[in-house]
Amino acid sequence: MEGQYRLEMKNITKHFGGVKALTDVSLKVEPGEIHALIGENGAGKSTLMKILSGAYQRDSGQIFIDGGEVKITNPKESKDLGIAVIYQEFMLAPDLTVAENIFIDKLSGGKGIINWKKLRADAGAQLEKLGFDDINPNAKCGSLSVAYQQVVEICKCLTRDAKILVFDEPTAVLTFSEIEKLFEVINKLKKRNVSVIYISHRLEEIFRLSQHITVLKDGAYVDTVETGGFDKQRLVNMMVGREMTDMFPERHAKIGETVLKVEDLYAGKMVQGVSFEVRAGEVLGFNGLVGAGRTETMRAVFGADKKESGKVYYFGKEVNWKSPQSAIREKFGLLPEDRKKQGLLLEQSVRMNTTLACLSKVTRHGWIQHKKEKKFVKEVLGSIQTKYGSTEDNANSLSGGNQQKLSLAKWIAADCKCVVFDEPTRGVDVGAKTEIYKVINTLAEKGIAVIMISSEMPEIIGMCDRVVIMRNGKVSGEVEKNELSENIMIKMAMGV
Repeated sequence: MEGQYRLEMKNITKHFGGVKALTDVSLKVEPGEIHALIGENGAGKSTLMKILSGAYQRDSGQIFIDGGEVKITNPKESKDLGIAVIYQEFMLAPDLTVAENIFIDKLSGGKGIINWKKLRADAGAQLEKLGFDDINPNAKCGSLSVAYQQVVEICKCLTRDAKILVFDEPTAVLTFSEIEKLFEVINKLKKRNVSVIYISHRLEEIFRLSQHITVLKDGAYVDTVETGGFDKQRLVNMMVGREMTDMFPERHAKIGETVLKVEDLYAGKMVQGVSFEVRAGEVLGFNGLVGAGRTETMRAVFGADKKESGKVYYFGKEVNWKSPQSAIREKFGLLPEDRKKQGLLLEQSVRMNTTLACLSKVTRHGWIQHKKEKKFVKEVLGSIQTKYGSTEDNANSLSGGNQQKLSLAKWIAADCKCVVFDEPTRGVDVGAKTEIYKVINTLAEKGIAVIMISSEMPEIIGMCDRVVIMRNGKVSGEVEKNELSENIMIKMAMGV
């Protein structure tokens, strides 16, 4: 029976010190199959794939490829067996050309002298096979869009004769049209008998692409199911281990006075005459294609980017915040979309990250009162069900969903009157998403004005009282909750 599978991982167990990351986890993938691997943050998906890639060593268990048992002790052995992993952060050299990146480990073909003409032609042939002959093999990789860089990464794997390709959250930073192109590429790989393991928190993608779904929870195997005809709600319940009847919790907020009003804001090419306002207790959504100017607008308001012209009113008073510190002093917060680079100090403690924006609460005469700070941090993190070991653990020891909650905790601790959440649920699992929605609802019910930037339309429809849609740096429309639909938002975002 083993011969029917391209990949079979049997009873994989992995410990990190006293922590069990994986316990008897198994995975079976057929040749030419798109197999989804899902689970909450911290379920063990990444650990399992790192064992497959040779980055981690398993403590026990077996791995079979095409029916034969293999030993994978380092990344080179994994590559030699035809296994390739495409991470969210691409392994490309931005200053080298597309052709050089594709054939980075065999530039000369073993002859000592590089035949540049042949190299470019071979790269072009690889790109054409995937339907991307519009990518210039001589272009610098750093000049390409994220989607095209992803295609180069895939080509690089295929030149190594990859027969098992792992995609880890591949659509996290792609636009609608780029996602469609990626799906075309993945389906072409399937036709070429490449086995694809697809990791994503976006269930609509899982149901559209995959033939089978394997669910992990808390480092253990739950089940493998056939995608066709399987109920999405049952899948969510399997992931979180409990019934989840309501993805978007009810909110009972009283909408009050205008908290923030922005008039005719200009800030570079991406912010061209933007106007909007948000009221106390309201969740105002910002939607649009990636690159529409949503993030840039909020950064200009927050003082992170320079404002060229326009007016910003906060509680009726005109403000001109020239730095984030100025905005934070007036209880205005911004949760950035990139938690790892901008939202957290990953090498610093959970405690420090929580109180970073409100040190006055835990200091006396300029000295931090550590006992008081520790108690305060535990209370804030407990209020949003954050899972962590110790308040002294580094932020990077937390799972993705709990890192996002830690980013949120900073602004809850700061008692903000208005908070911008930029892609607050990107890269977090279904269960953590619902917890984050509850936090946003709690803030709104306390009378805090919330601005929520999101590329996920179901999230916008489920959470927002009103939505501003942006296109090419301008507001292309505004929609009230009772009129919200994906169709309307897509039309406004694309200028139809």
